[in-house]
Amino acid sequence: MDLSNFSTAKSGMFGSVTSKAWRSSGKTVHSAEFDTVLTWIVIALLSLGLVMVYSSSIATAEASRFTGYNQSFYLLRHGLYIFLGLIVGAVVFQIPSRIWQNFSPYFFAMGVLLLILVLIPGVGKEVNGSQRWLPLLVFNLQPSELMKLFVVLYAADYTVRKGNVKNSLIKAFAPMFFVMLVVGTLLLSEPDLGAFVVICVIALSTLWLGGYNIKVFALLILALPVAFTAMVIFSPYRMQRVTSFLDPWADPFGKGYQLSHALIAFGRGEWLGVGLGASIEKLFYLPEAHTDFLLAVIAEELGFVGVSAVIVLFTWLTVRAFAIGRQAAMLDRLFTSLVAQGIAAWLGIQAMINIGVNMGVLPTKGLTLPLMSYGGSGVLVNCIAVAMLLRIDWENRRVMKGLPI
Repeated sequence: MDLSNFSTAKSGMFGSVTSKAWRSSGKTVHSAEFDTVLTWIVIALLSLGLVMVYSSSIATAEASRFTGYNQSFYLLRHGLYIFLGLIVGAVVFQIPSRIWQNFSPYFFAMGVLLLILVLIPGVGKEVNGSQRWLPLLVFNLQPSELMKLFVVLYAADYTVRKGNVKNSLIKAFAPMFFVMLVVGTLLLSEPDLGAFVVICVIALSTLWLGGYNIKVFALLILALPVAFTAMVIFSPYRMQRVTSFLDPWADPFGKGYQLSHALIAFGRGEWLGVGLGASIEKLFYLPEAHTDFLLAVIAEELGFVGVSAVIVLFTWLTVRAFAIGRQAAMLDRLFTSLVAQGIAAWLGIQAMINIGVNMGVLPTKGLTLPLMSYGGSGVLVNCIAVAMLLRIDWENRRVMKGLPI
């Protein structure tokens, strides 16, 4: 989709339609100041996530010395993360989008610095063989989660700035490729392949939506499978994940243990589930039940209906985000358009990967379910992203009414 064509569209069909759609009989049709549909979708995901994090973590919390044997430990912490996310999101909503654009290169540079810090021995914290966290006083910060948001802003600003040379492979694509190569190297050193995949999707989709030369993407489509194959062949643990994904039942007590129990959870859930709180797989059978494999517990306790509801909510969220971005593009607000659609690509692809992993149709990536899985950094950053979407929509509505932003 070439955003340069939207200015023409705006002056044509859109310009005549909006005067009728937004002003009928001397008053505004859409009286809401923000997207209420998007707000309720996010509230539904956060609420369902809070309930299911509690349900899936009770046994783990009650049996752990780390939690003080308190079965509500993860519920209280996750509720606190949501509360902080909503507070920070409310603050971010007050910030004009032009400020995001002005500071996007600095945010990106800060993200790269954090990715470097997390790899320094004694600074970064290692959990389950991955060094992805920076220990803070209150919680552990995961820089890769922040980097997803920073890449959205940086890629949108970069695409707008390079609009005049977007057909040049050297001037337009090469600098972004070099930057993403640096980020990818840092992420794979942790290692965090899941975050790397999501960030690549964000950057490429932003360039694509910005109207960059299709020949560049044709080359990437050919190069990416080769690069992925090389990473799998030269990395034993990735090879194990791929082989266990292809046939988890070949080694159900070893490499395929996590996936096989996720599939058992899906099988037990059937249509309506075994009932909220009645999951057996969360009783020390399914690892990471309240984080990466939260959907498997949802499938077991709420069944096909529960999983379908989650998929519908994420699909609706993605569609709304793309719609907000499209509206911004039609108003010639190219940066905010790309930010909204970048957030849509980010949340949509991460949810799709997590759902695919839980269902056994994708290899394990270590990605959480946005807005739902337990985790301070993820919930906080997701709430900020939603606040940005709401701010873009709010600015769109004011521009259409002829009001200042």
